[in-house]
This record gives sequence, C-alpha cells and structure tokens, in this order.
Amino acid sequence: MGDELDQILITPTQSDYHERIAKLLTKKAPAGRFKGYDSKESQDVLKIIREVGEEKEGPEFPNSDAAVAGYTQRFDGVKLEPKQFRVPTKDLKRAHSEINKDLMASIRRAIANVRKYQTEIFIGNNKHGGIRYTPIKRIGICVPGAAAPLPSTVIMTAVPALVAGVEPEDIVVVSPPRHRGSIHPVTLAVCYELGITEVYRVGGAQAVAALASDKGTIPKVDKIVGPGNRWVQTAKKMVSGDYVGIDSIMGPSEVLIIANEEANPAWIAADMLSQAEHGSDSSAIVVTHSEAVGRGVLDNLRSQLWGLSRAAEAKRSLTALSAIVVVRSISEAIKLANELACEHLEVQCGDKSREIADKITNAGAIFIGSYTPVAVGDYWAGPSHTLPTEMRAKFSSALTSNDFVKSISIIEYSKEQLAASAEDIIRLAEAEGLDAHAKSVQIRQQD
Repeated sequence: MGDELDQILITPTQSDYHERIAKLLTKKAPAGRFKGYDSKESQDVLKIIREVGEEKEGPEFPNSDAAVAGYTQRFDGVKLEPKQFRVPTKDLKRAHSEINKDLMASIRRAIANVRKYQTEIFIGNNKHGGIRYTPIKRIGICVPGAAAPLPSTVIMTAVPALVAGVEPEDIVVVSPPRHRGSIHPVTLAVCYELGITEVYRVGGAQAVAALASDKGTIPKVDKIVGPGNRWVQTAKKMVSGDYVGIDSIMGPSEVLIIANEEANPAWIAADMLSQAEHGSDSSAIVVTHSEAVGRGVLDNLRSQLWGLSRAAEAKRSLTALSAIVVVRSISEAIKLANELACEHLEVQCGDKSREIADKITNAGAIFIGSYTPVAVGDYWAGPSHTLPTEMRAKFSSALTSNDFVKSISIIEYSKEQLAASAEDIIRLAEAEGLDAHAKSVQIRQQD
C-alpha cells in the first residue's frame, strides 16, 4: 500500500520532475470528455442520444421510452416500464415525512443560506430600462446517485433556479435508480421541500438525452444543469446549443490545495480524501513549497485512508489522478494552480492565505484558510457546489441564479430621438451597402 501511494509525491530532486509536472497538466486537461468525438466512448454516448431522440439509423430500440428503459436496465440494473420513470408524488411526500427531524432542520438552514447568497448576487435585480431578464421556462437538473446519493446537489441547483424565478413545477430532477430501484429518500425529501414534484428515476446519458428530446415520457426542458460523471457530461456537451442549453461541463470532482509550512498535514490529507472518495475519476492535488508538509500529507493519507467507508474508491482516485507536488516557491505554486484551474481550490497558508488567494485567477471556487474545507461550500456557505472542472475554470464559472435567466434587449425611441440619430444611422447603413436599412429610417423623416 505504501509503495502505491509513494508514487504520487513529486519533488524537485526527482530526475523526471518536469516531465511529471507536464504529465499532470496533460492528465487534467479536458480531452472532449472521452478523447474526442471519434472515441468509442463518445460514439457510445452519441448512439444513446440518437436512440432516445428516435433518429432512425439502425436503432436498437423501437422508440424513445424503450431506449431509456433499456439503457437504464443495462447500466443501472433496474428494469422499469415508462410509466415507472416518474417518482409518484406520494413517494416524495412520504420521504419528506419520514426524514430525520434534525437532518431536515439542517437542510432548511442550508437552503436559507443558499437562497440568501443567490438573491444577493442575482443580476435580475438590475432595473436598467434597456434590458429585461426573464427566467428560463423549464429546467432539467442532473443529480448524481451512482457513486453516492447527493441530495445537496438538489439544493445547490434548484434553489438558484427558484431565486431566478423558475417555478417549482417547471423544474425536473433526474437521478439514477441506485437505491433499491429508486432514488435515495433524502434526495426525494429535498425535492418535496422545495416544491419539486417532477422527479424521474433515470440517470446517465439516457436521462440527458431524454431531457433534450420531445419524443418520450420525459418532457423536454430548455436547459440542463448539474454535475455528473463523464458519460453525463459528454451527453450534456453533445446536446447543448442545438437542442437545449447547459450550464458547463461540471464533473468529475477535483480539489487543489496550496499549502505552506504552517499547514496541518492531517487536515490536508482529510481534504484530499474528501474528493477522492467521489470515485476513481476524481482528483486531489496538493502544491506546497515545504517537502516536510508534502511528506506529512503522504503519511496521513496512509493512516486515514482505510478508516473510510469508501476506501477502495478513494485509493483508486489517489493513485490514478492525484498528486502531492513540492515546488521551489509559493509563486510557483500559484502559477501551477492557475494553470490547473481546478474546481475547488483551498489555500492553507496561515495568515498569508488571503494574500495568496487574491493571486488566484482560475478556479471554480476558492476556500481561504485552514478552517474552510470544501465541505463548507458543498453543503452550507451559499455559493453553488456545481462548478467547472478540468481546467474549464479558465473560461467558465460556478452555477448561480444568473444562469437561469436570459436577457431581452429593450429599445424604444421617440420621434425626436430618431430624428436626432437618423443621419448617423443612415450613414452607417449605407456604408454597409444596406439601402433598405437606411430607407427604413429615411421614410420616417419625410412626414
């Protein structure tokens, strides 16, 4: 076991140090989710989308619902009839009534925190007369449930939508039936608490395809949001733009921790494991200029790993995609962090944490100080935990209430305003050779 974890430590004294850093950057770079659209995995996702969308090119299934049911049985091991896709409202209500009271109290406080934050940042509060913000009509939310049930994802995606003005009846939740052939009861309870009653026990690429299609039992939505594995995110990418909108490519989970000599190695190891337990395609990276801290983290990983209920998943993540990188200076750590542009970025550098965090330009979310683990953001603080991954934080942002509105430009000119601007507008139109444009203004100046 020790030898397997030893390989994740990268230090400047290693002869292949620079090659290993380059390899780490290559590992984390997105590659079309599955190494391009021509890869077998990408083609498998495309086939699912076509089957669910009833594109008749040698279909495996006779119709959309049969495709959704067939792939659900194949990937999740659950046989469903189309009439069983939707979770009955009575099941949502029962889950809500049976939930532990203390847990429900915590859920309600988390909802309040998220609602407050999302309301404060909502762009729709801008009352400029030249633009109108309207909520997107129908939203589909992907809630992971294969590796672990994630009811917190309902809070972190649905509450921003509700703040934006999306009606609860226009929010659709899809999640794989991995809990006794259905969705975990806590997830169902959170849906009911938020007034969401359209919930389907379908996950994976087939759920994304169904949300983007108007062919089957699951009605089409206008935008699909939420985290998920590579299959889900590849499907989102393939349907975006032409069929529906999406938030971004969000998953698998990842964390990068910048640490100096003041950091606590045991705490850093715990934070690495909190990401690694999501599964083998998740990652946890530490960047420090203290080799003593790096080796201390490695020792603590060994001691903490086997106390976890998901130790096997965490071990695969650590050995496949994770690393402890020792650099020569904090400035190098900052440079590497900005290049990796991770989903979660923690800064555990004592009283220098804020100063260092201010130099981070690429991250989904920044967690400042040793008392701000990622779990604070996952469940509680207010910003959504639905964040861009695999270097996409260079151009994408966290999901917010602003992702659930679209803007309409409002233009209204009086006779006098048009007259004052007519000469310039006509001149510009004529410069482009668009005579009719110019005449549409000229004709209004003749009366």
